[in-house]
Amino acid sequence: MPSTSQHGPGAELEIKLALPAADPASLARQLARLPALARRKPVRKQVDNIYFDTPAQALRAQRMALRLRRVGGDDAPQWLQTFKTSDGGDSALSLRGEWEVPVPGPALVQAALQAAPPWQRLDPEGAVFAALQPCFATAFERTAWTVRRRDGSVIEVALDLGQITSGQRSVPICELELELLAGAPTALFDLARHIALHIAVLPLAASKAQRGHALRDGTLDTPLRARPQPLGGDVAWHHMVQPVLGEMFAQFTANLNALRHCDDPELVHQARVGWRRFRSALRLFKPVAPVRAAPAWPQMQPLLVLLGELRDLDVACTQTLPALQDAFVAGHAGRAERWQAMEQAFQQAALQQRQRVRQALQEPPVGAALLAITLWLDELARPEAWGAQDISGKAVRRWVRQRMVRLHAQWKKALRDSTHAESQHRARILAKRLRYNIEALCPLLPARTQRWLQQVSGVQAGIGASRDLLQAGVLAQRLAVDRGIVAFLRGYAAGRAGVPWASQLPGSV
Repeated sequence: MPSTSQHGPGAELEIKLALPAADPASLARQLARLPALARRKPVRKQVDNIYFDTPAQALRAQRMALRLRRVGGDDAPQWLQTFKTSDGGDSALSLRGEWEVPVPGPALVQAALQAAPPWQRLDPEGAVFAALQPCFATAFERTAWTVRRRDGSVIEVALDLGQITSGQRSVPICELELELLAGAPTALFDLARHIALHIAVLPLAASKAQRGHALRDGTLDTPLRARPQPLGGDVAWHHMVQPVLGEMFAQFTANLNALRHCDDPELVHQARVGWRRFRSALRLFKPVAPVRAAPAWPQMQPLLVLLGELRDLDVACTQTLPALQDAFVAGHAGRAERWQAMEQAFQQAALQQRQRVRQALQEPPVGAALLAITLWLDELARPEAWGAQDISGKAVRRWVRQRMVRLHAQWKKALRDSTHAESQHRARILAKRLRYNIEALCPLLPARTQRWLQQVSGVQAGIGASRDLLQAGVLAQRLAVDRGIVAFLRGYAAGRAGVPWASQLPGSV
């Protein structure tokens, strides 16, 4: 996450927002009607970019990008060469180095890179430049408004509609970029909030360059899994809490973005994992004053419920039901057709539920809540937000260990009491919270917590498997499938209840 106080010459501070609109063609008209943009004349232009890298992707490895941009028509084209560096974060709000110069035509100019210190450090001998070659291209129409505010701030609001192309592959571009040209970052944040109240948005961390590389590699829309942040032993509060929460929230939003146009069930799973990790860490850090100021998200609750229901259907379709098919069908003529009809009913229900999730992402309150969290995380990155509470070193490690010991004790108590479905569910929830926080804060925790991690993972998986069996029966009845199959699923669940995780009960814990 960038520290916005660093904005200055050679830097680009911007907010990227995906636009999950059902009708992208109407977006320019919708934006033009917003009070902040209504009296400002938009400028439209066609923008064509070619991105370059070495065969070994030397620039991508350093989170850098180099492009040639053509602006204007064939009669009088203008060419710009742009070199960008990344802030290293995974947020829709980015502070990046940017060096852009006009060039004579559609060819890279090595001398134009000498003004960029990062390039000089990367390529002092010119070997990287000599190996550069085109990687992918982007082509889009940009509709841009320049917003000048009474406080002297200047912001460019740019709507980009087009596509990224690599060979025979392409992916649409439908996004909004808000770039601070002059003034304080608060002006940028205020305008982003204003837009999010009226237009459905999703925070977008991946740049066009990053998506272009992923398109070329065939990894675009790959589910994003947890990537715990490296934490040093002398870490300070703001260097620990913000990166940990930021990584978790990025997992949530990245998978939500991919879910808009990809049907991979793992995207739903990893989105929910990211959100649960984020909630678990928030709960752990809640006693710290800056974390207590986290924005509320009641507007997101309908989406979260829909995601949970979709995950239940996906698990039934891809895991629970396939594992039980042979037990129901074997040795019984005619049962295969009944099972197949049931599977089709589940698959159709999952298809409809996935569409409901996508419709929920098109509701402005969802994007407004996600943007509020994004901007709050940026504030959390600044030392001044912590003041005297910004402890470090042993004090941080001691605090984290005390909180984890307390959470472990809560989990053990819940597990001892887990004699019915409700108490089992609580034990499973606490197991998840303990697991996610141990994984995220491992460098700050004693070695014994790895044993806790193994224990809670086993309990979580065991109770989860029992819960999935029960849920399959509930869903089958709700979908009015064959009564015999419903009875089979219920009986199978009853017979397996409690078995997988019984060995984890105290005193094995």
